[in-house]
Amino acid sequence: MMKINFNQLDRGYLKFKDEYDKTAISVLESGWYIMGKEGEKFETEFANFTGSKYCVGLNSGLDALVLAFRALEIGEGDEVIVPANTYIASMLGITENGATPVFVEPDKYYNLDSTKIEEKITNKTKAILVVHLYGQAADMVNIKSIADKHNLYLVEDCAQSHGAHCSDRMTGTWGDIGCFSFYPTKNIGAFGDSGAIVTEDVKLYEKMKMLRNYGSKIKYQNEILGVNSRLDEIQAALLLVKLRHYEELRKERANIADKYLNGIKNKNIKLPSIREGSKHVWHLFVIQCEVREKLQNYLNLKGIGTQIHYPIPPHLSKAYDYLGYEEGNYPITEKYADTVLSLPLFEGMKKDEIEYVVDVINAFKLEK
Repeated sequence: MMKINFNQLDRGYLKFKDEYDKTAISVLESGWYIMGKEGEKFETEFANFTGSKYCVGLNSGLDALVLAFRALEIGEGDEVIVPANTYIASMLGITENGATPVFVEPDKYYNLDSTKIEEKITNKTKAILVVHLYGQAADMVNIKSIADKHNLYLVEDCAQSHGAHCSDRMTGTWGDIGCFSFYPTKNIGAFGDSGAIVTEDVKLYEKMKMLRNYGSKIKYQNEILGVNSRLDEIQAALLLVKLRHYEELRKERANIADKYLNGIKNKNIKLPSIREGSKHVWHLFVIQCEVREKLQNYLNLKGIGTQIHYPIPPHLSKAYDYLGYEEGNYPITEKYADTVLSLPLFEGMKKDEIEYVVDVINAFKLEK
């Protein structure tokens, strides 16, 4: 029996070990570890990568979301449209600023259903938060049109969609602010927590730079209330290595996904759908199964690790009891939470491992 972890981060490191080692040592020897040339270079190159004018490096993807809404001055009494089936971090970006999330069901691509947004807009609505879940862009053409029609801010959570496109534009560039996480498991992952925002708005850019650094442009001259959320030099430098190899890594993930899509043939398994005009980057390969627990236990017994993204929707989490939702309020979201399962897909995954996952899944049968 083969043993396949859900993810194995050391393989990604070993692919470019010499570059990573050399880069880390170079930063250590420089004697400059915060807010230096490596961070500035990464911000420039990541902005170019996304097609944005500006990038601000931050301490995490959550900080990117929290500070994005703070920069837009969205707070108590304001509402933000958000997909109901996302990870809780998306909600925290809203609620940490005192605003209220207003949930909308997802479409068949696991992203915010653009046809259900307008019915949730009120005079308190100030923004739409789009989450490009699992590596596929949401329906940004229609969502952008709705935001413009109702004069709403548009914020993108791109924690899982580095390099993904809707039409000819990359995620993060459709709205006022695009928020990214570089958590180690991401398609462009660091070796610790880190994140960034991108924007076309110079005023938002300058404000985000102040917010991340105690509210100051000049040391000890604090103009606004800020926080400490700075991308450190080692992470920035290591991210530059990953960014240089992005296209190679994207193709590797796409190859694994293609083998799953073409190889898995089991009537008990629903494969992911790809939106027409969308460039999927396969942060996660998510299937659906009506008997997920049985499937997950079966795969575990066969040595295959899996995860659920996500088993408890935010509206049913204990943290958001105060919002007053209950089971049944968002049936599509809750159905996904009960049936989705993520298969192993990571840098350095071997051909025989991919084939083993396919063969084991194809052999899965329900007891009669």
